[in-house]
Order: sequence, then structure tokens, then C-alpha cells
Amino acid sequence: MKKFTVAILLALGLSFGLAGTAQAGFPEGASAYNARNYAQAMKEIAPLARAGHADAQHLLGLMYYMGRGVARDYKQAFQWHLKAAQQGKSDAQYVVGAMYYTGNAVPQDQKHAVTWFRKAAEQGHGEAQHALGLMYRYHVAGVPGDPVIAYMLWNLAAAGGNHNAVGQRAAIAKTMTQEQIEEAQALSRTWKVGTPLPSQSKTGGG
Repeated sequence: MKKFTVAILLALGLSFGLAGTAQAGFPEGASAYNARNYAQAMKEIAPLARAGHADAQHLLGLMYYMGRGVARDYKQAFQWHLKAAQQGKSDAQYVVGAMYYTGNAVPQDQKHAVTWFRKAAEQGHGEAQHALGLMYRYHVAGVPGDPVIAYMLWNLAAAGGNHNAVGQRAAIAKTMTQEQIEEAQALSRTWKVGTPLPSQSKTGGG
């Protein structure tokens, strides 16, 4: 499962988007972060994070994770990401899942990883969909082996721009029947962001 771990760790981005960040101070902090002015970013972001701003908590968590503007501290990174994840921030949910999966700053717990990956994936988070697909493909952490669900998840992730999912989907398709591929495609078409993902398929289990 080395490939799986590497895929998870590569997903921590270098830039930070500004979508849905209306609170004063956050756009300035995110812009400073993207410009690598980490001292200014910390000045803007830390008070917002302490006040409960989920985007700021996620960005502060990234700063601790990457050691940008502060000494690298994975425990602090986890705590800030967890606060944001509990408020529904999908990027933070993905990072919490990754840290549980790798045992980084917390006891390794693959079941917790699955829970957080699923929460993020159900919000349309491409990296989480890719990771969850790997779990279905390789029967990890009690997740049943199901190529149909794996294909569906990689289909969704690929549609969202995840290039790794494209290759994974092509590889697994070679091992599937036409019936299984058709079911996976149908599940992809009918699933809506914000609704539960299927946990098993009709043709891929067993």
C-alpha cells in the first residue's frame, strides 16, 4: 500500500483558494500565504482560527503541517484541521483522514481515516474520492473489496480533475466485466454531491 500512502501525502496543496471566504482578514491572510509572506499570513489567520473560522483553521493547520511561518508541529496541524473538519470543511476532513491513515501525530486508525475520507468525498472532494477508491480497490481498513465502487469513485474524482484517478480507473476497468462497468457508470451519473455514497454495489462485491 505504499502507493496509497504516497498518493495521500502528495495531495497537500501549496496554494490556498479564496472561495467562500467573506470574513474580513481571511482573504488578506490567504493572499499573504500564497505570496509566501507567512508572517503576515499568520498575523491575519491565527485570530480568525481561534475565533472558529473554519477556512482559517484549515490554513493554520497547513502552516503548522508544512512549517511555514511557524515551527513544523504535526500535533498542532492535526488539532486545527480537526476543528475545521468538524465544521464540515472538506479539505480539512481529507487531511484528518490522511493523518489518521498514516499515523501522523495521532495513533494510526484506518477506520477513522475511512470515516473522514468518506465525509470529504461526499462533498465532492476529489482527493478523498481517489483515496476512498483505493480503499475499495485494495480492501483496506475493513472496506469491502468492490471494483464497481472503486471505479465509480475514480470516475467522480477524474471528473473533478484528479489525474491519478484517471489511471486507476483505466487499470481497474481491464479487470471488470461490462456489466460492472455499466453499473459503475450509472452510479456515477445518479450520485449527487452532498448525498451518501453507496457502500457496496450489486455486481462488484464478493
